[in-house]
Amino acid sequence: MVAKRLTGGQIVCEALLNEGVDVLFGLPGGAILPFYGELSKYPDLRHVLVRHEQGAAHAADGYARSTGKVGVACATSGPGATNLITGLATAMMDSAPVVAITGQVGRAAIGTDAFQETDITGATLPVTKHNYLVMRARDLGPTIHEAFHIARTGRPGPVLIDIPKDVFQEEAEYDFERDREINLPGYRVPTTAPENQVETAVELINAAERPVILAGHGVIISRAFDELRELAEKAEIPVVTTLLGISGFPEDHPLFVGFPGMHGLAYASLALDESDLIVAIGSRFDDRIVGDPNRFATGAKKIQIDIDPAEINKSLVADAPVIGDVKAVLGQITPKVAATKHVEWVRRVEHLKAEHPSLKIRETDELLGQHVIKALSDVTKGDAIICTGVGQHQMWAAQHYRFTNANSWFSSGGLGTMGYEVPSAIGAQMGNPERLVWSICGDGGFQMTSMELATAVENKLPVKYAILNNNHLGMITQWQGMFYESDYQAETYSANPDFVKLADAYGMKGIRVTSQEQLEGAIREANEHPGPVIVDFVIEKVDNVYPMIPAGQSVQELIEETL
Repeated sequence: MVAKRLTGGQIVCEALLNEGVDVLFGLPGGAILPFYGELSKYPDLRHVLVRHEQGAAHAADGYARSTGKVGVACATSGPGATNLITGLATAMMDSAPVVAITGQVGRAAIGTDAFQETDITGATLPVTKHNYLVMRARDLGPTIHEAFHIARTGRPGPVLIDIPKDVFQEEAEYDFERDREINLPGYRVPTTAPENQVETAVELINAAERPVILAGHGVIISRAFDELRELAEKAEIPVVTTLLGISGFPEDHPLFVGFPGMHGLAYASLALDESDLIVAIGSRFDDRIVGDPNRFATGAKKIQIDIDPAEINKSLVADAPVIGDVKAVLGQITPKVAATKHVEWVRRVEHLKAEHPSLKIRETDELLGQHVIKALSDVTKGDAIICTGVGQHQMWAAQHYRFTNANSWFSSGGLGTMGYEVPSAIGAQMGNPERLVWSICGDGGFQMTSMELATAVENKLPVKYAILNNNHLGMITQWQGMFYESDYQAETYSANPDFVKLADAYGMKGIRVTSQEQLEGAIREANEHPGPVIVDFVIEKVDNVYPMIPAGQSVQELIEETL
């Protein structure tokens, strides 16, 4: 490719196209306007105008998780850039590949407290995998290509590129063949694992009598769905998934167990507790699962397969650490594992399911959140993309939606970001125009980013928003009831809008559901509508997510106290 002399703004556009970018989520402002002034020359870069920069970051995150590509968010300097931080922190905690491009005040004004100046590289240092302040136009091409490489390789994560206004305007040469050369001597991306680590893991698997696979988000990031299934079936190992590992293993498979931990299924936690080997695949042993590390699965050896060496032994000491890409490592391990039957162990896990029926919905004439999720799963046959926020609705969705399609569950697991549900669904729908996308929302989280409904309408995106509306911050109500002697404070919403009227105000279809009898018809009506829809499910005011495993409490103690 012949070198071109271009403005900095044009170099950014050319480099994005060369990285395969087809959509940007952003909101312009003064410092980034020179970049926006070039977009009309690049019609293959579709820009989606959000209503708040947090929405841009979450939409880029949803796009990235659902497609495997790098999502791109754009914002101006100062408040535009700082509004990205929650979304970048969400992507960082959940290892989502996002590149954020921010405008900055002109070079001469940096450090003078100029209008809309913020040290965004300093502010985002803890919540990005890497970031840059680019002070010369000639560095833009190499920086953008390097940023995309860092964002999508190894353990993925967000990268921010801060560009002063006059750098967008400055001219320089851009040579794709030259600028895409990556030279990062200290950055090593593991692929296959060392053979001695593989051999140790294989020996433990072959010797185990009660093994369990704990499949985490790394399975999904690596797209190791077939490899996971092959290992589970060959060695007949029950599969427990983490919250973000949901949809990494088919939930209609006889070896599927469920997700464990604080708000998970009791029998999944008990299976881990009774196992003699846990094969953690792309899981960092999060505190929501482990609770007190000294009391977690004390009778089990632990294999930990992870691409990030920093996660090894961080929460629990691994008997067999295996460092490498999950897909590649499973390709090394499975051929060496003996074909095995664990008939008695599989029977025991099934007995635990029968003994502790965690998915049984209590009998009532009221409409419960669990009823909504179960009906949604039944009507869609588990084939929709599901995006959620954080709270009770998230846990009910994780428990009662039965995923039959891989990589169909997107939620804020690590940071626990309310408001993620509305814009992430926009990004997922943009990346998967042929798929049915449902955003399952709490009435609290929904109102944090509901302005992005205008973005869905404007772009004719047929996202379906299911609001589980109980006029409460449901998980706060639950915790105050269980742990704070029912001292309820600041957990009730007494002025929720009429969500059907809100839908009408945005030019969307709105449906209200108040009874179990209306569920299936309303969901089908929403599915058949060609545009975005809000379904206001008016559910029981106070209801708990059960079973619940408090951090530091043993599974057995919980079972004895609550079941």
